[in-house]
Amino acid sequence: MRRADRLFQIVQYLRGGRLVTAATLAERLEVSERTIYRDIADLQASGVPIDGEAGVGYLLRDGYDLPPLMFSRDEIVSLVAGARLIRAWGGAAMARAAEEALVKIEAVLPDPERDRAKQTEIHAFAPEMTPEVRTRIDELERAAEERRRLKLAYSDAEARQTERVVRPLGLWFWGKVWTLVAWCELRNDFRIFRLDRIARMEDGGAPFRPERGKTLADFYRAMEDSSPCP
Repeated sequence: MRRADRLFQIVQYLRGGRLVTAATLAERLEVSERTIYRDIADLQASGVPIDGEAGVGYLLRDGYDLPPLMFSRDEIVSLVAGARLIRAWGGAAMARAAEEALVKIEAVLPDPERDRAKQTEIHAFAPEMTPEVRTRIDELERAAEERRRLKLAYSDAEARQTERVVRPLGLWFWGKVWTLVAWCELRNDFRIFRLDRIARMEDGGAPFRPERGKTLADFYRAMEDSSPCP
């Protein structure tokens, strides 16, 4: 990694008022802690408002903005394509954010790169995405972030209906189908629910705390363990 790229990454890691140690930065950037100390000192000397000290950690004061970025052609295509996909297939809030992201991306690009963005012929259309589905995506995303239990009225593939309390962990998109990954308190196990089969959704009681064996990371490990070896 070039030193300029490393300095940029350090600033990115420190954004949002997060206290980050030199050891953490060194591990993420695959350099020594001494290199991080030198980089931090150089950033501070150049006017970047970084607070903290060795052995404690560093954070970036609010209000500091980086100058406009230069994107490669492939990066521009990826950003535009990703935003268009989310605008078509995401929740209502996601779609609005994707639209704003496209405007901001275009605003910071020099003229030649702006033209490349406009010429990106990658589009997405989703007539299946009704306002109800978009709203449900947003509600589930917020519930997972806030760790709120939900009570679902759900129909399985055989149209059997059940009611269950779940802990929302994350959303998966399968091309045309959104699913919820959750810990099901009825089955006492992980379950994946298709959003289009959720008939009703309401508050399910007290918020939950992450518990060993019931987190999204545990779900991923279980998926890996159950996958057949090549």
